[in-house]
Amino acid sequence: MPETPDAKTRTGHQVIADCLKSLDSSPGVYRMLNAASEVLYVGKARNLKARVSNYARPSGHSARIARMIHETASMMFLTTRTELEALLLEQNLIKQLKPRYNVLLRDDKSFPNILISAEHPFPQIKKHRGKKSEKGAYFGPLNQLQKVFLLRNCSDSMFESRTRPCLQHQIKRCTAPCVGKIGPEAYAAMVADATRFLEGKTTSIQADLAKAMTEASAQMEFERAAALRDRIKALTQVQQTQGINPQGVPEADVVALYLEHGQACVQVFFIRANQSWGNRDFYPKTGAGAEEAEIMEAFLTQFYDDKEPPRLILLSHGVENPDLVAEALCIRAGRKVELAVPLRGEKAELVENAARNARESLARRMAESTTQNKLLTGLAEAFDLDAPPKRIEVYDNSHIQGTNAVGGMIVAGPEGFLKSQYRKFNIKSEAGANSDDFGMMKEVLTRRFERLLKEDPERKSDMWPDLLLIDGGQGQVS
Repeated sequence: MPETPDAKTRTGHQVIADCLKSLDSSPGVYRMLNAASEVLYVGKARNLKARVSNYARPSGHSARIARMIHETASMMFLTTRTELEALLLEQNLIKQLKPRYNVLLRDDKSFPNILISAEHPFPQIKKHRGKKSEKGAYFGPLNQLQKVFLLRNCSDSMFESRTRPCLQHQIKRCTAPCVGKIGPEAYAAMVADATRFLEGKTTSIQADLAKAMTEASAQMEFERAAALRDRIKALTQVQQTQGINPQGVPEADVVALYLEHGQACVQVFFIRANQSWGNRDFYPKTGAGAEEAEIMEAFLTQFYDDKEPPRLILLSHGVENPDLVAEALCIRAGRKVELAVPLRGEKAELVENAARNARESLARRMAESTTQNKLLTGLAEAFDLDAPPKRIEVYDNSHIQGTNAVGGMIVAGPEGFLKSQYRKFNIKSEAGANSDDFGMMKEVLTRRFERLLKEDPERKSDMWPDLLLIDGGQGQVS
């Protein structure tokens, strides 16, 4: 891994030019570091020497790239056998190092699928993330459908231990097979209905439910008829929330990007079985001014890093290396994955709808961010802080008459509440059993900051809080 010999005294394109002497035309990954050895940028290349030589030019760069080159004090290189290997390695390093000038997907939590299990006489319907190792039928990413099909979502151990119906049965979201409220055959019919619905066969299900409701009314089984009526109503509501149901697109993700003033929003709409099953918005860091093609490529490779891509991905903007990205997604899925930027027809309308939502979502977020910044400025003045806090951590404890003691941490910043960084601490010491709120708080804060010191002793990350808010009084902070 060659480095510039005098990187500590020089920065910029001349430092990069010195690195060219030891490079060849191999594919690989390069890292650009500043004088403090912090990684500024991670990139891939089909030809390392050709790629790095572009940075060695003293002019002709965008403002973002020019700033990055100016800060570069050294470079590191890793060669690979193929460009595809370089792409995969690049994304791993980006997720690990989070360089300032790279596009970063902030919320990369795996999106849940729906799983109808197949390892129990009374199958469970539940959300599932990650590897599909459990036997059953997977659908998704989709919405929870308990109100329609009344299938259990409890664990097998809880199912076996029940002696009376739980709350899910009381609020009409489960048929309580655990205590014999429904037999195996009737429950199996509900499982079959749920499977048909998730496969897109919704019309026949609604017709069957309507027929069963009519028969129940004719037989004066009014309670059963009312239950069927509620299921039909819930099914209708689910269908209404699906929004656009494309006729010519059986399976696809629609990915649209909107970029304004260096901020980006990516909207992803999920289409399965010719039905739109909702959407999710993301706000990636744009690497201090990246263009649309770079943002879209980085988003796709990071978003599908831990989830299976559909057969078709419709895009609002093309990516820099479409063949390479498609090949990586094909390997991930184990089958063909197509990337397309439609210009007309139904597919183009789907992308236009997603792009409009991205634009509107970003506008709302920017407005909320402005309000949030004003609040943080006022908070800094109230607490006599040097600057508005970028990370606020709030702590509180709770217990149930001395049992089940827990501590909670929520996090907020300029972008609002950061729910992905919330934490729960199960109290391990005697403080919980003794209802010692001071001792519980001491344990929570000790565990939190001991781990932080271990993981980031030099405080280089953004995980260190600028302000702590603790629910309590003088005793909690003494």
